[in-house]
Amino acid sequence: MYFLIQRLSRFARLRLHGWRLPLSVAALVFVTSWLAMALVEPPGSEIVRPDTYWWYFVITSATVGYGDVFPVSTGGRIVGSLVVVGGIVTLTLLFTQLADALQSVRGRRTRGVVALDLSEHVVLIGYWPGRTQRIIAELTAEGRNQVVLCAWDDVAENPVPDEPAVHYVRGDLTREDVMVRACVDRARTVVIDGRDDNETLAIAVAVDHAHPAVHLVAAVRDLGRQESLRYVNPGVQVVQWHMPFLLTEEATDPGITQVYNDLMSSSGHGNTYSVRVPAGFGHATFGECQTFFGRTFGATVLALRGEAGLRVSPPWDEPVPAGSTLYYVAAGRIDGARLGA
Repeated sequence: MYFLIQRLSRFARLRLHGWRLPLSVAALVFVTSWLAMALVEPPGSEIVRPDTYWWYFVITSATVGYGDVFPVSTGGRIVGSLVVVGGIVTLTLLFTQLADALQSVRGRRTRGVVALDLSEHVVLIGYWPGRTQRIIAELTAEGRNQVVLCAWDDVAENPVPDEPAVHYVRGDLTREDVMVRACVDRARTVVIDGRDDNETLAIAVAVDHAHPAVHLVAAVRDLGRQESLRYVNPGVQVVQWHMPFLLTEEATDPGITQVYNDLMSSSGHGNTYSVRVPAGFGHATFGECQTFFGRTFGATVLALRGEAGLRVSPPWDEPVPAGSTLYYVAAGRIDGARLGA
């Protein structure tokens, strides 16, 4: 008997892998208990009917025991006890297998090898320790964006596993399979933060092939590569690599890079200037200053520096005392003497 049990145990370990083991145990317990119940219960017993026993088996195996169907003989009760034990063993095996399957899926997602199912998300291609974490923090700050981080194979696991809004994909960032797993064809924005400008250009080609109409943002070391990138995708927004904050702002609010570039360029439609508020200035609050600058000079006041320090876009009822500094956007510098007029 011991030899038979040992052989059966060895057979189960070698042949019954995965889900086959708990299902085989459940089938074995069901068939043997049904036959045993049919032998020990009185003839014509309802419990051994084919349309009844499966219900009794499931309820008893799960240790629920509604009591609507039950054995009446001593032998039947013994068989019922064996069904309970077999059910516990089966459920234990099933839950163990389920836990292993869930852990396997989670592990594959952590390793970045699972194809995702997302749309209207942001894809961040390229990983730099520290820098990428800061970019992700900005992208997810308002809770609006789902982010897919794509990294090369040398980043073995998701570097930000505690961020629920961040999904991970790894592989050759210039290959189609990475674009497919990251759902680039359904992305709202793709941000490329490559290791060098040549790599950024190669990734841009892959992204454009996967989704030509995507909002594409690329960080480059040399702004001279802008023309090459626009040859790939005319709508690409190019940001200097040392300005990661602009990457996130462009990804969140498309077109803002053009606004910055216009403001920073002497040939743009407007530049940023500052002016000190003279004594006797007839506009006591920030809102009044905003209205005055807009109507008189076609300018927009951005910020106020006073005793409390710099205030960007303060409330309109913020006092503007004499000696404060106003920062504004205009087509040209405003002569401070005109403020006292």
